[in-house]
Amino acid sequence: MSQTATLLVIDDEPQIRKFLRISLTSQGYQVLEAGTGADGLSQAALGRPDLVVLDLGLPDMDGQQVLRELREWTQVPVLVLSVRASEAQKVEALDNGANDYVTKPFGIQEFLARVRALLRQGSTADAPAGPLSIGGLLIDLGLRRVTLDAVEVSLTRKEYAVIAQLARYPGRVITQQQLLKDIWGPTHVEDSHYLRIVVGHIRQKLGDDPTAPRYLITEPGVGYRLQAL
Repeated sequence: MSQTATLLVIDDEPQIRKFLRISLTSQGYQVLEAGTGADGLSQAALGRPDLVVLDLGLPDMDGQQVLRELREWTQVPVLVLSVRASEAQKVEALDNGANDYVTKPFGIQEFLARVRALLRQGSTADAPAGPLSIGGLLIDLGLRRVTLDAVEVSLTRKEYAVIAQLARYPGRVITQQQLLKDIWGPTHVEDSHYLRIVVGHIRQKLGDDPTAPRYLITEPGVGYRLQAL
């Protein structure tokens, strides 16, 4: 994705919009702004942004509703930026179609990294699936093969299923419930210990330190994502 990408910021705080406009334009992005949910939906339709940054606390409608309405007609990447930090709010936003979630206050460098990851994801969403390369890690879904520094990693069926699901959406948070439903079945959506054990085994096999992960990132209480480099 070229850095001439257009981003729509939907936030009712003028100082936040100004801060993000300065930060994003300094990186070469074009920025649209909206202070209400209704204006944001209108600009999303008219401006056709490449990414939407969405606050949940809007004056005219809840950001979750804005998200649901966006998902009725567009798959544009949405990065939620909100003071709401509860696990329930994060999970609801992700289930409503958000691609990522950052809580306020936030670090601008991490925010920009999340933006870049989502723009890459959006630019390849309709492209033929190919091997995913993250540093020395290579995930080839076509061959059902995972290698680390050119050495094949031996994974169980469940371990491969988890890493493959994350590899389909690099940089995007997948909720624990979604992973459990997709891989273990709908009767196991509360069995998060299954997932924690499998993720732990994957990290061991990749030599990925959970305190400073290179590949597999935990979003506490919400889910997991593969680093998108």
